[in-house]
Amino acid sequence: MSERMRILVVDDEPVAREGVRQLLRAEPDVEIVGECTDGQSALRALQSENVDCCLLDIQMPGMNGLEVARAIPEDRLPVVVFLTAYDQYALSAFDAHALDYVVKPFSDDRFRKAIARARVQIAQRRMGRLAVTAAQLTSLVDTLARHRRGADAVPTRRYLARVPVASLGKIAYVRVDDIQWIGAADYYAELHTSDGRKHLVRETMQHFEEGLDPSAFARIHRSAIVRIDQIAEIRSDGAERHIVILRNGTRLPLGKSRRAAVEALLSA
Repeated sequence: MSERMRILVVDDEPVAREGVRQLLRAEPDVEIVGECTDGQSALRALQSENVDCCLLDIQMPGMNGLEVARAIPEDRLPVVVFLTAYDQYALSAFDAHALDYVVKPFSDDRFRKAIARARVQIAQRRMGRLAVTAAQLTSLVDTLARHRRGADAVPTRRYLARVPVASLGKIAYVRVDDIQWIGAADYYAELHTSDGRKHLVRETMQHFEEGLDPSAFARIHRSAIVRIDQIAEIRSDGAERHIVILRNGTRLPLGKSRRAAVEALLSA
């Protein structure tokens, strides 16, 4: 395709946006025209920029990605690829409405396939055939809202039990029960397990904070999540800063705004 694909990246997590940028650098016909951290700024960008494709995170504070998709004026509607952590039932709704999605954490291959599909849809648009209509987006939002209402009626919540880790052409599964702490590592998260090993996964810290059982794990800093029963002590470094020391001797920073919540969990 001779014309470049103009892509807008929308995700509230800086490490997630960096991960997307890294993958898009391998696409020679792609131009990133902007990055947005919330739904309102995404709508403004779509009004002011000529965007062919929008890579749109769903789970954002305030206006989420589905609400953004529904609010896009039809005359400004790009090809939309959702970045999502929805469950399998909800993902079937995307398929039924002919809308593409990439499930977090996503592999390089799955991301490339989504961009390839967007490339075809953009070519169709340029030939006068609108690949995805506003009606399809509205119908998808309604379908997922019904699913959400049904899910809300269920009193129990399922937390992560295993984490897939891709390496050398295979996928291993790390048990959450074996994770002692998780650290931010560029656009990856680094899982530290009880056997002393480290596992890199392309996922955000927010994903783990939302997906792990809060009675077992606590986010103590923007760069660290720890298993509560692994915390040995909280210590001051003498400069009004505090650190968490794990039972294996690992020392991690404790965010000032998170100290009270962590102390409350330890005394519960």
